[in-house]
Amino acid sequence: MSDLPRKALSRTAKLASLPLGAAGRATVGLGKRIGGAPAEAVLAEFQRRTAEQLFSVLGELKGGAMKFGQMLSLMEAAMPEELAAPYRATLTKLQDSAPPMPMSTVDTILSRELGKRWRDRFSEFNDKPAAAASIGQVHRGTLKDGREVAVKLQYPGAAEALRADLKQLGRFARSFGALVPGMDMKPLVAELQERIGEELDYDRESQAQQQYADAFKDHDEFVVPRVIKHSPTVIVSEWIEGKPLSSFIANGTKKQRNEIGLKYARFLFSGPKYAGLLHSDPHPGNYRVMADGRLGVVDFGLCARLPEGLPPAIGRLLRLSLTGDGPAIHDGLVAEGFIKPRMEIDPEQLMDYLAPFAEPARDKTFQFNRAWMRAQANRTSDFRSPNATLAFKLNLPPSYLLIHRVWIGGMAVLSQLEAEAPFRSVLEELLPGFADSEAHQ
Repeated sequence: MSDLPRKALSRTAKLASLPLGAAGRATVGLGKRIGGAPAEAVLAEFQRRTAEQLFSVLGELKGGAMKFGQMLSLMEAAMPEELAAPYRATLTKLQDSAPPMPMSTVDTILSRELGKRWRDRFSEFNDKPAAAASIGQVHRGTLKDGREVAVKLQYPGAAEALRADLKQLGRFARSFGALVPGMDMKPLVAELQERIGEELDYDRESQAQQQYADAFKDHDEFVVPRVIKHSPTVIVSEWIEGKPLSSFIANGTKKQRNEIGLKYARFLFSGPKYAGLLHSDPHPGNYRVMADGRLGVVDFGLCARLPEGLPPAIGRLLRLSLTGDGPAIHDGLVAEGFIKPRMEIDPEQLMDYLAPFAEPARDKTFQFNRAWMRAQANRTSDFRSPNATLAFKLNLPPSYLLIHRVWIGGMAVLSQLEAEAPFRSVLEELLPGFADSEAHQ
């Protein structure tokens, strides 16, 4: 058997072990319930063991499994503290690393993309990868002209691995719903399946990265490395030196976390306005804090194309939710396709459901934290509650899919940072329709 099929079988076996393990733990849980153990204790034990196996397996894999793990790690802030605490270090590692591919494979890829004498282009090239993630890894090098560069290579067979992993994950995504209250894993996996082609196209990624680099050239808050050379599976760009954002989540001072959180939010909203793009992969592994305090950003494989900027309807609807105008926000959501014309929804219930989206904009400053994020998740975890029922009635238009992902993922990262800052001022400056709506009140 060749090496590639053997690896594929190994990956499938590891992924297949996840739902089987979950089913076994559920059976044990039922036995404990019959034996008199409290329901809460059984659920906590189920969550703990499921998380232990999930993070262990995902941490060994690349492809769709690793990408799923990175997305799941964003929601660590919404997990129950007794579950999240033991695995926070594992989740943070999941955001930044994966097992590297051997140098022989790196040489094969670069020989094909840059020529057999590719090493002659460099005065230095570090064979040990500086970073490894879901579909590629990065090496540090120095070109003959002295420029330090990052050389990003896509794993061989990444497309096949992504599709196989996501197909397998899709079969049992609901098994892990107990990990994050109110979070449905099925749509998460479906979204990843929809975006496979975009993330695999390094030419497309290079275009987006350069678009951002041009928009923020010599910017006083953000650094985006310029692209030097690219192909469908290799990107050579400027090297940026900085500390991972995840290290400040773990060990940053309150002042540092506040400042980083504000820059992080400003970057997310600045992209559509100045670059016509929305960086749509908000997990901390894509951000570096530079020595001069600027926020460095990497990995532009997933970006929403927004040449006209964010839809002004978002700002108007957010402003309406702050004023408590239920009927007006109901009509606005119908107009944007979030509520289908014949769907009956109580405007007051709708206002209650949308409150968390507007809360960070209600006062001049807002304090994000894990307790707040967990509270928002818990609002939809009880399927007997009106909020959980309402969630099934709302529709997410395709044009808002990545915007919604960034909004939720961004709040999760800010909650991990426990950042407190004037986030409302960011919306007033950078969210179309928000300040305009206030002027017309």
